[in-house]
Amino acid sequence: MTSLRAGAATDTGQVRASNQDAVLMAEPVFAVADGMGGHAAGEIASQVAVESLQEASATSRRELVEVVQQANRAVWERAEAEPDLRGMGTTMCVVALVHGAASDDDRILVANVGDSRVYQLHDGDLDQITDDHSLVEDLVREGRLSPDEARSHPQRNILTRVLGNEPEVEVDSWEIIPNRGDRFLLCSDGLFNEVDDDRIASVLRRLADPDDAARELVALANRGGGRDNISVVVVDVIDDDHHREAGRSAVATATAMGAGAFPPTLSTSLTGTLLPAPSEAAVGATGSGPGSAGAPPPRSGSRLTWRSVLFVCSVLLVLGGAVAAVVWFARSTYYVGFDDEQVAIFRGRPGGLLWIQPDLAERTDLALDEVPPSRRAAIAAGKEESSLIEARRYVDSLQEQADAERRRTTTTTTTSSTTSTTTGTSTTTPTPTSTR
Repeated sequence: MTSLRAGAATDTGQVRASNQDAVLMAEPVFAVADGMGGHAAGEIASQVAVESLQEASATSRRELVEVVQQANRAVWERAEAEPDLRGMGTTMCVVALVHGAASDDDRILVANVGDSRVYQLHDGDLDQITDDHSLVEDLVREGRLSPDEARSHPQRNILTRVLGNEPEVEVDSWEIIPNRGDRFLLCSDGLFNEVDDDRIASVLRRLADPDDAARELVALANRGGGRDNISVVVVDVIDDDHHREAGRSAVATATAMGAGAFPPTLSTSLTGTLLPAPSEAAVGATGSGPGSAGAPPPRSGSRLTWRSVLFVCSVLLVLGGAVAAVVWFARSTYYVGFDDEQVAIFRGRPGGLLWIQPDLAERTDLALDEVPPSRRAAIAAGKEESSLIEARRYVDSLQEQADAERRRTTTTTTTSSTTSTTTGTSTTTPTPTSTR
């Protein structure tokens, strides 16, 4: 049999004077309602809605939709009966576990009206299951606003569907196969208006205990501004009774109440204990049947996901690019140096760069003692050139300078020898003989 473990937290926030959210922790049913209206009317609307949900029962997805519709009528009738409450309403999102005749028939049912949301964390990926019934979300779905624009749109608080405004309301619903390690998040807009989905997912992946995760999300929303009441419920599937793991949990099409769209009747009850929304940022965790207080559920974030693979690939790509850049820089030049007693051309940087040592490109016929003394220091340090051709030209200039020096030396030596020979030769003039 599938079992759950849950935790919750709620807070007034940094701006509002009272908390008009209500939270239901009645395992196997969990709900968040965000009330709206005049003074205290929103608080009453959300409380009436969750009390109605607590007192009802459902055995199928169809019946869960009917339960939410009954909550709508309860709020509407209360407003009709008390003129001071006219115009009050509330959002509602619900997660319920229903057990089938066989363990494989267990299902998680989700329903919502308004903009309180249900998310699912599966294999480390966070997806929003519910659709917001709001003006800006309608514009996003029509492609007239981007999600980022919707977050700051001045009309983002205008809802197109809530409980209590009319005697009848359309309810969206889903059916999900529970898998061990799945995590469901129910929240009012005080969370996701202040904290983006990536940061929400990070907390849900990092903190295994549902109470800890709920409190951390409320704290993040308060640090982000806390401009509205904040309510969070985190529900973990800690045992799925060996449900199949073949792919993503199957989600039935999101649909309003309609004939023929629901599965066979399952058996469970939605009765439980209502936990009113306090102003403190903590609500206790619920157990989940025998053994539920044991080890926490496995962290979905520890599983290998496509995001993890993408991150690793990105890091490897950056590192590969850096290595390629270093290799290119280290081998993009040539220099003229000495190889033992011979002038040679090397490819690379003089002395090497990091782990990349220069390679011998060419050995020349120019010996060390043939290099003009004025050039030897530069060559010993490595005379860099931009290309092999330029390096050869430099060697050619050295060769020409060496040849010129050799010719000057030969000419000087020949001249000196000639002068010495001329100086050592003398002409003897005969002395005239005197005759008497």
